[in-house]
Amino acid sequence: MKIFVVLWFALAGMLCGAGLTFPEPLKEISAGVEATTVTAEFDFKNETAEPVSLTKIDGGCACMSVKTSGGQMKFEPGESGKIQAVFEVGNFSGTVDKVIGLWLAGNSSDEPSQQLTVRVHIPVLVTLEPKTLKWPYQSEPVTQKIQIRMSGPKPIKILSVSSASKIFKYELKTVEEGSHYELSITPDHTTTPGLAVFRIETDSDSPKHKIQQVFAVIPRAGKP
Repeated sequence: MKIFVVLWFALAGMLCGAGLTFPEPLKEISAGVEATTVTAEFDFKNETAEPVSLTKIDGGCACMSVKTSGGQMKFEPGESGKIQAVFEVGNFSGTVDKVIGLWLAGNSSDEPSQQLTVRVHIPVLVTLEPKTLKWPYQSEPVTQKIQIRMSGPKPIKILSVSSASKIFKYELKTVEEGSHYELSITPDHTTTPGLAVFRIETDSDSPKHKIQQVFAVIPRAGKP
């Protein structure tokens, strides 16, 4: 349902009919590598003949704070305003959509009267594929591999790989220095369920990309 709403808004180029008109109900923003927050601003206008009051604005999660310019919640006919949304990047990566709900006075409180979307493009400097390796219980202890690829304005090298596990052996191979690495993991056996965490340290200038983690799992019998 949300996907349909976002696509319809983007094609229409305007969100209206519920009291407030938004020329751009979908905002796309690219976050910098070191960005901790990004801000999106939505201009709107009351193009109706009656005052319109906002009773609630919800950013959908703790990572999104939303407010109107000046904290104003009532808008007279012909009056314009602005909604400001601040998104905390945190550990998000890739493309993230956050939907803002607006509730207008006189409308049902069950669902928002109108919706806006903030689409944030966050750089992915280190890609781990896959992040988790699994061996079925009592299966053959074959070697599996994780591909580690770097992207960004400059090379990122792996400084070390470590794990406290005594069940799994591992080996790091450099495919292309600063760009592509391969981590091979082999269990000694698969007769004992267990979880191993592998800590990968890089020389990235970005604190959030310095440490990466991947996992090796032997589930209990009967567990997927």
